[in-house]
Amino acid sequence: MSRVLVPLADGCEELEAVTIIDLLRRAGIEVVAAGLGDGTVTASRGVRIVPDMTLDEALGLEFDMVALPGGLPGADRLAADRRVTELLRRMNEAGRFVGAVCAAPKVLARSGVLHGRTATGYPGVLLEEGHPDICTDAVRRDGTVITSRAAGTAMDFALELIEALAGRAARDRVEAGLVR
Repeated sequence: MSRVLVPLADGCEELEAVTIIDLLRRAGIEVVAAGLGDGTVTASRGVRIVPDMTLDEALGLEFDMVALPGGLPGADRLAADRRVTELLRRMNEAGRFVGAVCAAPKVLARSGVLHGRTATGYPGVLLEEGHPDICTDAVRRDGTVITSRAAGTAMDFALELIEALAGRAARDRVEAGLVR
């Protein structure tokens, strides 16, 4: 079974975080929601999320993918956390999947993961990072890097993550259960 790390920082976008965690678990993928510190994470609109463990604890495990929810200031906190940026670099170098939605592609850009890749994200976020290869797709997969635009595309993003890890049949099964 695949294992995915979802790092959670205060100020993350709750819709994105919960959608990623929920849909991947529906697909039978093990998801570890890890807070940057101890205790609950307060998302951008005051929703409190209880992580499964801390990031320090999670770093002792192996992951097939790291998926970053966006939101501000959550994405800025992820980008400022050396543990997160180093993990993204290692995952990328190992040819493992990394994903980011909304403002979180800036974390991939700052980690060097987007070098030579086309990505999408919340309008303007990648331009601020000086990333030249930007598209306006709802979801963009470039090799092992998967990016998405915003909270409105979170479900499409999570379904693409499922397909990348578990195949089209798993994605279709989860999507059918959502009655979209």
